[in-house]
Amino acid sequence: MQVKECTVLITGGASGLGEATARSLSALGAKVAIFDIAVERGEKIAAQLGPNCIFVAADVTSDEESRTAMEKIVAAFGTIHVAINCAGVANPGKVLSKKGPMSLSFFNRVVQINLVGTLNIIRLAVEQMVKNTPNGEGEKGVIINTASVAAFDGQIGQAAYSASKAGVAGMTLPIARECADYGIRVMTIAPGLFDTPMMAGLPESVRVQLAQTVPFPKRLGRPAEYAALVRHILENPMLNGECIRLDGAVRMTAR
Repeated sequence: MQVKECTVLITGGASGLGEATARSLSALGAKVAIFDIAVERGEKIAAQLGPNCIFVAADVTSDEESRTAMEKIVAAFGTIHVAINCAGVANPGKVLSKKGPMSLSFFNRVVQINLVGTLNIIRLAVEQMVKNTPNGEGEKGVIINTASVAAFDGQIGQAAYSASKAGVAGMTLPIARECADYGIRVMTIAPGLFDTPMMAGLPESVRVQLAQTVPFPKRLGRPAEYAALVRHILENPMLNGECIRLDGAVRMTAR
């Protein structure tokens, strides 16, 4: 998959890992569609990246909004070759806190955004990708999802988040096996501790402490490093059906 010839959809593209990926792929010549609910920020980034970048406002959990967004992208660029799922939330919550048991609405919201939202975009993107003309490898498209090391090393208070991200990791292989018949690869990246807006809300002392738990390099990951892995996945056709940890060898403790 040649990046400069791709039309790329990026959910959560208005901040963090998604924004870094949008900027990186746009600089390499891709046509980029930023798919987000942050309208002001998304429109600003799209304007900065130029005519080969558009912003579409949509909620990944909404069938109607997501379908409309897909139609706008196809109308603007003709097709979709790549879908990158970066939209997500990391809300913490204990199963039992001083306020009582975790509400089902809290758990459902996290799973709905992180897991169901990811599947929603996958199914709609695949519907478009199967129409593409295959390249020399027979490839019509690539899906890249975002899980988390919490899918494997979930901490106390991450029951909902870990469950949602474990679901993303778990559905990678079966969807890749199905999509192999369509000439579409499916991959997932599981980032560790990255310097994103989710992390920015923590006190500096906590951020420094977290960075010291990473074996090497002993720092928080940079969003550009996530974007670099996305590029490699796009360009390496043997990467399929796998979840790659991008974490500096960190293994999260219980707390």
